Amino acid sequence: MKATINKDLLPMKAHYFLYNAGTAPVVPFMPPLALQLGYSPVVVGTMYTILPIVGLLAKPIFGYIADRYHRHRFLFLASQLLIAVSFFMILFVPAAEKPQFHCHAGVSNIRYCSNYPKDAKQNLETYYGNRTLSCNMYCQMAPDMWDIVCQFWRPVNASRNQASNCEASRSKAWINFTTYISARDIIEEESLDGGKCLNFLIPHDQGILESQNVTLYCPKDRVMFQPSCQMDCNEQYLKELLPESTVINMGSAIAMPEFWFFFSMLIISWIGMAVVVSIGDAICFGILGDRHHLYGKQRLCGSLGWGIFALLAGLLVDAMTHEGSSEKNYTIIFWMTLIIMGFDMLASTKLKHTQTHMSANILKDVGQMFLSVRCVVFFLWCVAIGLCTALIWNFLFIYLDELAEHYDNGTDYITTLEGLVMSIQCFGGELPFFFMSGWILKRIGHVNAMSLVLFGFGVRFLLYSMLQNPWYILPIELLNGLTFGLFYATMASYASIVAPPGTEATMQSLVGAIFEGVGVSIGSQIGGQLFNAVNGRTTFEIFSIGAFIVFIIHVCVQMYLKRKGPDDNGKGRSSTASASASAPASASPDCLPSTKNNDEFTDVDLS
Repeated sequence: MKATINKDLLPMKAHYFLYNAGTAPVVPFMPPLALQLGYSPVVVGTMYTILPIVGLLAKPIFGYIADRYHRHRFLFLASQLLIAVSFFMILFVPAAEKPQFHCHAGVSNIRYCSNYPKDAKQNLETYYGNRTLSCNMYCQMAPDMWDIVCQFWRPVNASRNQASNCEASRSKAWINFTTYISARDIIEEESLDGGKCLNFLIPHDQGILESQNVTLYCPKDRVMFQPSCQMDCNEQYLKELLPESTVINMGSAIAMPEFWFFFSMLIISWIGMAVVVSIGDAICFGILGDRHHLYGKQRLCGSLGWGIFALLAGLLVDAMTHEGSSEKNYTIIFWMTLIIMGFDMLASTKLKHTQTHMSANILKDVGQMFLSVRCVVFFLWCVAIGLCTALIWNFLFIYLDELAEHYDNGTDYITTLEGLVMSIQCFGGELPFFFMSGWILKRIGHVNAMSLVLFGFGVRFLLYSMLQNPWYILPIELLNGLTFGLFYATMASYASIVAPPGTEATMQSLVGAIFEGVGVSIGSQIGGQLFNAVNGRTTFEIFSIGAFIVFIIHVCVQMYLKRKGPDDNGKGRSSTASASASAPASASPDCLPSTKNNDEFTDVDLS
């Protein structure tokens, strides 16, 4: 057996590795970051409904431009630059301003300065009258703040042991206590930036700390103590009037400039990723030529990069976050993306690709795909996979955060766990399936592979819905080999084979747009609504049932098409992605490529 390495493919492997290594630190953490910035799951779901639609428009447009004007390399490199810059700019997006606990000059109060209705003070006084509200405060702390808490926030008859317990808490970056506010004791004043702030005075500085009644005393000779807090008074009217005091809903978000800056950077990055992925795959298949079955061996380098740097990012985020803090420090991931994407651009300049085929009418050639029933079924399959993929891409980590909150010390290392999840997805799942994709498609064919992917999603979602301990998710992630590794190899190779000559980038862009722009977009909206209406566990149960239903429908439809027309199942004609067959002269009306006989592998091809 002879081992060979094709040096012409090394830059392609380097691109897949570096591109995925560069996006792995940021892409999976964007939904949790959005929640940390204060946005509700509905807002996150809405954003991730619109983003794939942006990809839906960008992919075919830029794919057409690349094929029509032969600007593959320029668009490829420019999009990589867009990704690096736009993701890095998200580092500077400010979080929504949270209530502050003010402790200064002998007076304690809760200060709220975010946008709120002009008549908020009057409405609160009218609605609550003389009522006193009990509010739970969860506040970020610093060492100097603990000086005041340990020295002055103790019951009068506190023992030395209680004082030492407080001293032991100094390493924590947060404090949880209960205090009281009255709608009759609200002072409205101007903030330093010219806006308005509401100050909720605390009657007699009363509070509850560690189940003890304490006086939240603030000595006059100490500097101001004003940590950012999460405030929950268990009052629906207060939450509706001051929504930023809990989470930012859609109505509040659209009025915030910082939200639009955050969302616009995501849109730009999404356009860049859409172009890089679709044109990159077209370039890869162009370099491979007749060797479509080698695509998986190129793409597995991407899984390698994603797995390594996703894990590294998770470890670094946890390491750079103050112990006990409720908010993660994501600074390092943006620097990682900026630097690694720069290396990706350098590697991509070494790609040797020239388009040898031209299409006289790209739109007409690609449009004929929609006249084939089998192609339409293939496109609908891409939509179904997109629906399922959206739930994993955008809500899996949110679900893990939910589980961690109900598990002892679960939140302390949750980002490390999320990094491990992505590493197992890549090393244990995607990498072996990408490596074996050519052999698998050669043995079972594209259609059977499509059905297998749907079944894999059903099993995966069912197992998610049964989780109690978040760490038990790790073995489940091996199924990512089926649900993404085999799926992506099947989708990309099938699209490349049936694409008429000269439309390769357009065809890759089209199926990618259908997958993300339609499937992922709809799945994100459905997932966001379900997470908000029920919970993560029930959402995965619903999607599991849906995946099994679509699996049964797909099998039945393909059996019908097999009896009706030419065979594209099993080891038949559609298995050409794994065969060393030449590209078709044109796509057939049945969306079935013509092939030559499949050849057995005679050596260990490391291309």
